[in-house]
Amino acid sequence: MEYVNLGYTNLKVSRLCFGSLTISPLQAGLPVDDGADIILSAMDMGVNFIDTAEFYQNYCYINKALARSKKDFIISTKSYAYTYEGMKKSVEKARKETGKDVIDIFMLHEQETRLTLKGHREALEYLVDARAKGLIKAIGVSTHTVEVVNAAADMEEIEVIHPIINFRGIGIKDGSLQDMEKAIERAYKNGKGIYAMKALGGGNLISDKKRAFSYILSFPYLHSVAVGMKSNDEVVANISIFEAKTVDSHIEERLSSEKRKLLIEDWCVGCGECVKHCLYNALHVVNGHSTVNPDACILCGYCSGYCPEFCIKIL
Repeated sequence: MEYVNLGYTNLKVSRLCFGSLTISPLQAGLPVDDGADIILSAMDMGVNFIDTAEFYQNYCYINKALARSKKDFIISTKSYAYTYEGMKKSVEKARKETGKDVIDIFMLHEQETRLTLKGHREALEYLVDARAKGLIKAIGVSTHTVEVVNAAADMEEIEVIHPIINFRGIGIKDGSLQDMEKAIERAYKNGKGIYAMKALGGGNLISDKKRAFSYILSFPYLHSVAVGMKSNDEVVANISIFEAKTVDSHIEERLSSEKRKLLIEDWCVGCGECVKHCLYNALHVVNGHSTVNPDACILCGYCSGYCPEFCIKIL
């Protein structure tokens, strides 16, 4: 596994970052022991970087994995807190529940605009203070927007940016894929640590994963890429891809035959854009929330490209 310095931070991370949302109660909902086993499997094969968030409700998985391993893990987590005291509680919760006294990277979660960043100023000020006290090592932001990548590129307090990017531009809420590429390049050249999210478009690009991984691994302005993993087969396959090795044919066969489903997240606002663009009449808005008929859905994933809130994923 290749390791690189995450921008100007003192953190040396694996090129593959373990995306932990998929094992969490919000998605696969694995038993804690099973989720910890998968994290340990990745650690044993060289992955030393994990992405999580307070919202994911999965600190217990990380705690158990760290308690059972002699290796340390670089943790990046996030909080929606926007006040000084709120962020203080989030940092203390992460420290307590992961079992790590010092959190490596703490981020403002899912920032949308410059105004959002301004509205979270108190929370950012707490993170600056926490970094000075040695409670965290680096400060970052996660975002689905070009605007925030550009804004964060110029912010001295921000050291790490976690942007969405994939070859189709699925999930980018403003601008084009080319706009996002330029913003990331600018931030990278400004010394920011950059690790990407949604290289597989929330699962919607799994049918074209060779192209998706080829794109993300050849894009030169990323230090690491977070990929969601919920099984040992996925861990082994992804590590093989990141190490430019051929994926074991038996693992590839098992992954290809795995039964998947369309997930519509709880934050769906029922705008109906996905329904309008579904060619198979598989989606409907019921009580202000999009729902899927699994018997009609062919898991093409096209609907996700029309969701302004990035609510639709394939698991």
